[in-house]
Amino acid sequence: MPTDRVLSPARHSGEVGDEQEEALLTGQHVDRKGQTGRSRGFFTRWKNPIIITWAAIATIIILVFGVLYVRSHPNDDKPTPGAPNTPNAPKISHTPNPPSDPNPTNDPKPPKNKKKKRNLIFMVSDGMGPASLSLTRSFRQFTENLPIDDVLTLDKHFIGSSRTRSSNSLVTDSAAGATAFSCGLKSYNGAISILPDGNPCGTVLEAAKAAGYLTGLVVTTSITDATPACFNSHVNMRWEQDRIAEQQIGDHPLGRVTDLMFGGGLCHFLPNTTIGSCRGDDRNLIAEARKSGWEFVYTIDGFKYLRMGKFVKLPIMGLWASADFPYDVDRKDTEYPSLAAMAETAITALDIATRWSDKGFFLMIEGSRIDHAGHGNDPAAQVREVRAFDKAFEVVRKKIDEMETETIVISTSDHETGGLSTARQLHETYPDYLWYPSVLANASHSSEYMAKLLADFSELGKTKITKYIKDELLPLQKITDADDEEIARLVKAKTDGLSSAYVWADMISRRAQIGWSTHGHSAVDVNIYAYPPEAAKKLWGNHENTEIGVFLRNYLDVDVEDVTKKLREGGTHAKWMGKELDEILEEEEKSMGVGGKTGEVTVNGLDSYHGVHKRACMH
Repeated sequence: MPTDRVLSPARHSGEVGDEQEEALLTGQHVDRKGQTGRSRGFFTRWKNPIIITWAAIATIIILVFGVLYVRSHPNDDKPTPGAPNTPNAPKISHTPNPPSDPNPTNDPKPPKNKKKKRNLIFMVSDGMGPASLSLTRSFRQFTENLPIDDVLTLDKHFIGSSRTRSSNSLVTDSAAGATAFSCGLKSYNGAISILPDGNPCGTVLEAAKAAGYLTGLVVTTSITDATPACFNSHVNMRWEQDRIAEQQIGDHPLGRVTDLMFGGGLCHFLPNTTIGSCRGDDRNLIAEARKSGWEFVYTIDGFKYLRMGKFVKLPIMGLWASADFPYDVDRKDTEYPSLAAMAETAITALDIATRWSDKGFFLMIEGSRIDHAGHGNDPAAQVREVRAFDKAFEVVRKKIDEMETETIVISTSDHETGGLSTARQLHETYPDYLWYPSVLANASHSSEYMAKLLADFSELGKTKITKYIKDELLPLQKITDADDEEIARLVKAKTDGLSSAYVWADMISRRAQIGWSTHGHSAVDVNIYAYPPEAAKKLWGNHENTEIGVFLRNYLDVDVEDVTKKLREGGTHAKWMGKELDEILEEEEKSMGVGGKTGEVTVNGLDSYHGVHKRACMH
C-alpha cells in the first residue's frame, strides 16, 4: 500500500548559486559539471512569461493582418460580375466538374442547394426595331458632334435577336408579345396573359411574388396598357383596362402581386363621377387601394419627395398622367419624371426594401412610347424616345454595378412598329443613298403635339387657319419649304375636325428621307440586350420570344406552373377575368385582327390570303 510522500521544499528556480552569481558579476566561465539542475534555474524561471508574451504578440499580429485583409477584400462575400461561381463568370472550380454537370456556370438556373439571392430587371423597348437603333445612333452622333464609333449604350450590350409572331398571326401585337415574356407561352393578339383555350397562364411576376420577391412595373404609358398588364393581370382582350386596374390593386385570385407601379393611366382608377375619369363605373380604385395599404403619388413634387427611391414606402403607386406620358420631345421635366429617373427610383426602393431579405426583386421597365411614335410614323418623336430608353438602360447598368446583390438586366422589344426604313425614294429617278438627321434635330415637337396646337386654334375660316399654320406652326418645326398641297392637307384636317398628326409626321419624314411601310406593327426580328452578357448566355443568338420568358423564370428559379394551377382553380373562363372574348368583340365591333369569334382566335397556325387586296386598298 503506497504511503504518502513528504516532499521537501524545492529550491526556487529563481535562486542563483554562489558560482553562478560570481560568474554573472565577473563574467568568468563556470564549470557546470555536476550542476545540471542549477544551470536551468534562470530559464525555468522565465519560461512561462516568455511563452505568454510571444503568444500575445502572435495573436495581435494575426488580428492585424486579418483586419487588413478584410479591408482590402470588401466584396469577397458577395457575387460580382466576373467572379467565380456567378452566372456571368467563366467557369472556375477547385475540382473539375463531371461532363454531365446539369448546371453549368452560364445556366440561369441556380445550382440545387446553392440558391443565391438575385434581382432581375426586364426592360421592354415597345415597338423598337433594329432600324430604330440605326436612326437614333446617327441622330445622336449628328446632334452631339460625335465620331462614328461613339455608339449607344444598347449597342455595347447586344447579344442576340428574337422572333416575334403570336399564336394566330405572323405579326404580333403588344399583348401577345408581352404574354410570351410573362408566361413563356404563345397566345393570340390582344390576350392579356390568357391562352387561346381561355385559361389564364401564371406570370413570372406573380411567381416571383409568391416566392418572396418584391415586384415592380415602370412604364411611360398607362399602367393598365398591354405590356405592364400582362405581368400582373389576366383578361381576354387588352382594352378591358378597367378590369385590369382592379386586378392590379389586388382584386385578383392571388391578392396584390405588385409592390411598385410607376406610369400613367390615372383615369382608369378614378370613378366616372370624377372629372378626368375614363372608367365605365363609379368604383374609386384610388380609395380602395389606399384602404389596402397602397401609398399614392401623382405630382412631380410627390416624386421628388421619394428622393430617387430613398424615401419610399411599399406598396406604392405613382400615376403622373391621366393616360400616356407626353413624348420625351414634348415633355417638361418639371411636370413628369423621366423614364431613367423612375427606373433609378424603383431600383433603389426595391433594393433597400430587400436588403435584409434572402430574396431580391423583379422589375419590368418599359419604354412605352417608342411604339406610339412608330404608329404615328413620327421619326422626330421616335429618336427621342429611343434615346430616353437608352439613357434608362445606362442608369440600370450603373445601378447593377453598385448593388451588392447579383443582378441582371435583359432588354428586348415585343415587336417593331411602323416598318421603319432609314432611307426613302421620293421620285422615280435613281434613288439617293442618304437621309438627313438635321431635319429631326430641327423639329422641336412631335406630330401629336403639332396636331393638338392646330386642333386647339379657335378662329374659323381657311384664310386664318392658313396664316396660323404658316406664321406659328411651321416655324416650330423649322419647315421653310412647305408646298401648297401640304398646307391644304393641314387645313382640311382642321376644317374636317380630324387629326393632322399623320400630315405633320409625313412632312418631317419626307424631308428627312425616312420611309415607313405601315401605321401598324411588322414581323421583323428584334434585338436582345443584356448586362452582364455572360449571365444571359442562354439568350445569345436568335430565339423565339417565348424563350425569353422561360429564361426569366429560370433565372429567378420560380414556379410559374404552380401559380397557373392556382389561377385556374376557378375553372376556364372564370368571372374574375372579366368579359368573355366573344362578348367583348361583339360590343366593341372590332377585332384587332383576331376575328369575331373565339374559335378564330385560337387557331395555332398561319393565316392565308383571302383575296382582300382591293377591299383593303379602298379604305
